[in-house]
Amino acid sequence: MSILVTGGLGMIGAHTARALLDLGREVVVTAHRRSDVPSFLVGKVAVESVDVTDRDAFLELGERHTITDVVHLAGSVPGDDPVGFFRTEMAGLLNALDAARAWEVRRFAVASSLGVYIGQSEIPWYEGLALPSAELPHLIVAFKKAVEPVTTHALRGSGVRPVVLRIGSIWGPLMDPESPFNPVPGYVSAELRGETPAPLPDGLGGDWCYAPDAGRAIALLTTADTLAYDTYNVSGGRPYTGRELAGALGAAEPGADAEPAPYMDVSRLAAETGFAPEYDLAAAVAHYRAWRADNPR
Repeated sequence: MSILVTGGLGMIGAHTARALLDLGREVVVTAHRRSDVPSFLVGKVAVESVDVTDRDAFLELGERHTITDVVHLAGSVPGDDPVGFFRTEMAGLLNALDAARAWEVRRFAVASSLGVYIGQSEIPWYEGLALPSAELPHLIVAFKKAVEPVTTHALRGSGVRPVVLRIGSIWGPLMDPESPFNPVPGYVSAELRGETPAPLPDGLGGDWCYAPDAGRAIALLTTADTLAYDTYNVSGGRPYTGRELAGALGAAEPGADAEPAPYMDVSRLAAETGFAPEYDLAAAVAHYRAWRADNPR
């Protein structure tokens, strides 16, 4: 019996798969555009080359594997066609929901985003806060906000338990080194090229969670015997300042820290799974530098 992780060769998916393996579970991952299997998963997971937007191909996974739970993390990057992006993402989500119902799995975990809290001024952000109507900065955030009611309504009465994962700002091994969403990968990449990294900008700060910690949180939520809620924040649960990041990187300090950054309350996650981050910022940077010494991303 196996847990299916769609998008399981991406950054968050691969670390989730690894954490599930560490918990003694068998894991099947889907991959579509990416074929390189991270070294920590080689020979340990079943890799299925499946386009999650192909409903028949998705459902056929249940003929080859006994799937007990689904973690749906597959996603694409928007191009110039917003309608096409939403069509692709929704097709993948609906196929995953169809499969979960057909296979009568125990639990269906799906990626949402910290972006659903945009417009909410109360800090820290916790799961019981009202989600305000607000202009959203990105197509991905807009889709993730829609994922939540689509998932919970689609599974109502099915016996499949939804787990909405409001995933925070995650970074670490397998992240695109040139990603604009976190300064560490680009900084380390410049070091590896023998360049002087650009100074960290003023006003930097955020609730940055290291990918192995995020994967472990998702794995714990997927495998917990019982859960009291349908929605959980997945993050580090504290904001780091630009000065703390500069200290971890050994970089020149930014001139000024930002106002206190929004961050996610993970007390619900901790209370129900025992989760606590294993990496503080300094340990995460050290681990990532060691990883990148032998890996391109």
